Amino acid sequence: MFDKAVIIITGGSSGLGKALAKRFILKRASLALIARNEKKLSATREELTALCTPGQKVMVFPCDVSDYDCVEQTFKTIVETLSVPDILINNAGILREGRFEKLSLSTFRETMNIDFFGALHCAKAVIPLFMKKGGGRIVNISSLGGRMASYGYSAYCSSKFALVGLTDTLRAELKPHNINVHLVCPGEFDSPMVEELNIYRTEENRVVTQTVPVLPLDVVADEVLRGIGKGRYLIIPGWMSRLLDLGYRLSPRISRLIVDYQINRVSVEKG
Repeated sequence: MFDKAVIIITGGSSGLGKALAKRFILKRASLALIARNEKKLSATREELTALCTPGQKVMVFPCDVSDYDCVEQTFKTIVETLSVPDILINNAGILREGRFEKLSLSTFRETMNIDFFGALHCAKAVIPLFMKKGGGRIVNISSLGGRMASYGYSAYCSSKFALVGLTDTLRAELKPHNINVHLVCPGEFDSPMVEELNIYRTEENRVVTQTVPVLPLDVVADEVLRGIGKGRYLIIPGWMSRLLDLGYRLSPRISRLIVDYQINRVSVEKG
């Protein structure tokens, strides 16, 4: 599946995007990495190129996925300089935490523009290419926060719930065209975003979100790769994350009671 494939990864200069990129390189794929930070992209390209075998390529494209015109032009350039892609990994995203009343409207718009519209823009740009080619694969990196809400994540969960809805719809619409769609919903894992979040996050958010322990990045990347390879639609890395998701599906009322208990306990401890 991955041998000689051309794979586009957004948010490919760090975190999960970079971890997946390394694994695809070892599977003999060629990569087109997209991110906003050109310096990080260049460093990542140098690191990954050292792992390439003859015939493999790693190319980088600075682009803000919230800007559709930029995305459309970037995908055209990828086709011209590399090839028509086989797989799109929509991984670019940001994470903002805070109580609803304290979050600005600009924070909601920024989060939605990157986490939701960024994936939508890339899907819009790649689907015509897949249609013409006769098939392809789209992998949308959402979150457990796209399947159940969490304290302090009103902006983040809104964007991820929207992405889950979009992905479910794309799966149904694109399957007849031999375009496979995957939805990845990890819990919290080691990443630059989480490191930044830990500086300012609310205690309620930490307690509720880390009901499932933070996963190592390599565990998440390995399970995502394995899930894509096996053709799974829904990929939830980590057995505890899968158990939490199942519990919420089977008994949302009990799940909400547990969350309320955790938040009340924090309030009591604060005095």
